[in-house]
Parts: sequence; structure tokens; C-alpha cells
Amino acid sequence: MSIIETEAALHVAHRDNHTHRDVNGGWLRPAVFGAMDGLVSNLALMTGVAGGAMSQQTIVITGLAGLAAGAFSMAAGEYTSVASQRELVQAELDVERRELRKHPVDEMEELAALYVARGVEPRLAREVAMQLSRDPEQALEIHAREELGIDPDDLPSPLVAAASSFGSFALGALLPVLPYLLGATALWPAVLLALAGLFACGALVARVTARSWWYSGVRQLALGGAAAAVTYALGSAFGAVL
Repeated sequence: MSIIETEAALHVAHRDNHTHRDVNGGWLRPAVFGAMDGLVSNLALMTGVAGGAMSQQTIVITGLAGLAAGAFSMAAGEYTSVASQRELVQAELDVERRELRKHPVDEMEELAALYVARGVEPRLAREVAMQLSRDPEQALEIHAREELGIDPDDLPSPLVAAASSFGSFALGALLPVLPYLLGATALWPAVLLALAGLFACGALVARVTARSWWYSGVRQLALGGAAAAVTYALGSAFGAVL
């Protein structure tokens, strides 16, 4: 009796702990990319303008304009990209759906051959393929997974991708502008806040992807800092010339 209870407890523990993150939801990549891009691009834009010895008002306007333009551009780009990808997948699913309707036996044999290639005994592979092919929608889902590597019921949403990209870019781009909006008159508070945001974003991404948080944070900090330094130097050089 105790053995059965132990096995049941182990089964429950495995079921509760054997979970995976959502890797195909369509929100993580645009959100991460948007936040990083917002921080780096707006910080670099503002430091470039500041390097050219522009006024505080000009720097703030530049930062706000960069925030608005970048957020709308990122959202539009993500929506178009994900929508196009989704349309391509739908087109391929339509092709597979027609093949299943016109050539059901050939498609069943094709599915059996896939299982055989993965080590299933041929007779068993054919029986499994025959049973799975009885339901057209189930057969379509299996063929999509096996041949196209996609889940028809878990396609990324263009709206989710666009909204994630817009919000995260705007939030990231706001950090370099925020000190000026709160009354700062020098560039260094904006730079410090933006660099801290870059490190925090890198560390947060590492928590999601189970990577080293400090390495990811330092990497984003170094990349953003390098971009700001280069644009500040360019702004100073052009400002001196003009």
C-alpha cells in the first residue's frame, strides 16, 4: 500500500513540476526586443544630440520624439511581420488540408513513414497513422507538427506582438527622458538611469530564459553604454564642425 502511495505521490510531483515556459506565445521576443531597442536607441539619440552641445529643451524634445516614433514603428513592424508569418502558415495549412482531402491514403503512408524514420516498427507505425488519420482535423494538426514544425492552435498573434512591442519600447525609451521631465538639467542622470535599466532588463531576461543574470545584465549594459559613447562622440565631432 505504501509503495502505491509513494508512486502516486511521485507521479503528482512530476506532473506539477514538469512544466515548460510559453516559448511560442508571440509576446516575449517583441517585448524584450522593444525594451532593449527603446533604451539603447533613445539613449544613443539623446547623447548624440547632447554631444552636439544642444539645449536641454532640444534634448527633451528629441527624446520624446524618438519615443513616439520608435514605439509606433516597432508596433507596425511587429504587426506586419507576425501577420505575414501567420498568413504564410495558414497558406501552408490550406495546402496540407487539400492534400489530406484529395490523397488521404498517401498522406497516411507519409505519416507512417515519419514514425518509422523515428524508430517505430513499420506495422505499428502504420496502425498508429491509420488511427490518427480518422479525424481530418487531428490529422491536419499532426501533419503540421511533423512536416511544418508548427502548432495550428498556437500561432503567434499580430496584435499581441504589436502591443508588446509598443509598450515595451515606450517604457524603455522613457527612461533616458524621465530625469529631464523630473527637473534634471544635466545628461548624466539620464545616462545612469538608462544604463541601470539596461542592466535590469538583461537580468530580467536571464530570469525568464534561465541564464546567468549578471552576465546578461552586464552584456546589455556594455552594449548600450558603447552605443551611447559612440553617438556622443559623433555628436561632439559634428557639433564642433557645424
